[in-house]
Amino acid sequence: MARQWNNDDDMGHGFFVPLVALYIVWQMRNSLLSIQPKPSWVGLLFLAWGALQMALGMLGAELFLQRTAFLVSLVGAVVFLGGWTMLRALQFPLCLLVFMIPIPAVIYNQVTFPLQLLASRVAEQALTLVGIPVLRDGNVLELASQKLSVVEACSGIRSLLSLTFLSLVYGYFFEEHRLVMRWFLFLSTVPIAISANSFRVSLTGVLSEYNPELAQGFFHSLEGWVIFVFALVLLVGCHRLLIWLASLRASRKVTL
Repeated sequence: MARQWNNDDDMGHGFFVPLVALYIVWQMRNSLLSIQPKPSWVGLLFLAWGALQMALGMLGAELFLQRTAFLVSLVGAVVFLGGWTMLRALQFPLCLLVFMIPIPAVIYNQVTFPLQLLASRVAEQALTLVGIPVLRDGNVLELASQKLSVVEACSGIRSLLSLTFLSLVYGYFFEEHRLVMRWFLFLSTVPIAISANSFRVSLTGVLSEYNPELAQGFFHSLEGWVIFVFALVLLVGCHRLLIWLASLRASRKVTL
């Protein structure tokens, strides 16, 4: 019987997103209070759009439409009560709220399978490198003692989304005035998350070959947490490297 790698222990960040967004708004309270409200009736159009989208989503049982309708309505409320200046001031916490909404199933399915194949290929190479015979068929790895399937939940997409969200928050607090640096941090999450997940799949394969109990249950969950923390450390290390390169470039300019 095939054993499946299941990453149900991936950190769900959705519930923390509104809390972080509210904390950022609270930190901005002084600057927000200094803004003179200029209500715009255009906000009512956004509210009507949100209501219509919600109705269509409920009729079609489309959760993504229903969830994004809340964001459209929230934007409309901000514009109607505070105006466009208020909306520009709140654009970052409002954009963060997108991360509390799950990806539509159509997009999710299109993204996960290539990531499954990539993780499978990396695991195949890693297992071969350490001397463990393995035969790969798509996202299925056949070892001498068992068959392992890299399922959708093990594609790393959840870790990628969580790490992307954390990179935006990290960049906001530590690089508030350097937009280029924040973009670098944001883009670096893709290779970091994919590499960390590929390493996790490879490690799970090695552990399952020596002791199947280490590749499931509590140990598998603990492994997921450790690898995710390792990805966060890589993100911070990438930030420190970028700072060092920027300071080195600045010192060379001064010397010249």
